[in-house]
Amino acid sequence: MSVFAEELSRYKTIIVANGESPDGALAMSLLHTAEHVVCCDGAFDKLLKINILPEAVVGDLDSLSVEAKHKYKSILHPDTNIEYNDLQKVLKYCISKYYNHVAILGASGLREDHQLANLSILNMFAPQLDVVMVSRYGIFSFIQTKHQFVSFPGQEVSVFCLDGQASFTFSGLKYPVKNRRFSQLWEGSLNVAEGDAFTIEIQNGRGIVYRSFEN
Repeated sequence: MSVFAEELSRYKTIIVANGESPDGALAMSLLHTAEHVVCCDGAFDKLLKINILPEAVVGDLDSLSVEAKHKYKSILHPDTNIEYNDLQKVLKYCISKYYNHVAILGASGLREDHQLANLSILNMFAPQLDVVMVSRYGIFSFIQTKHQFVSFPGQEVSVFCLDGQASFTFSGLKYPVKNRRFSQLWEGSLNVAEGDAFTIEIQNGRGIVYRSFEN
């Protein structure tokens, strides 16, 4: 995971969602070195259990007890808009604070439908934020232009397209493609890095790039 440490050091804001609890040395390092830690209200108790008090708890606050609402009222930011889920509300909070480099923890695991929804939400917000999603097993990045990624030989890599108009070019991967459109979500998945970097170029759309922590 050390290959990711330098890359992730620029993400000064950490969002904790209410999925799988943050775990492992990388997640703990991100939390303890962050300038800003913000969480969905459902994740608040998980942070308290690891002795981290976020600067803001955002959401409809239905997961908090009456006692917690009173004790921590100074950091609560209620948002009862039913058109958005709590992750969207936290992202909107970060945008309002000009927190432009954001890493998400706890947005995967527990419920697969939530993970798919969260990936779609982050893809939607990517034009406004430099955002990554860190799970226990790897990292999801959201790109809309040409981007070079740090990697290691044998690293598992998948590329997903949520926009059928986008055209992709891969270099530095075992299975390269050139100016190809993916009509199905799976078509850019299950690739492998060949060296210490690879490049994904996108035209006319956005893409999600997954890299595993281990091969």
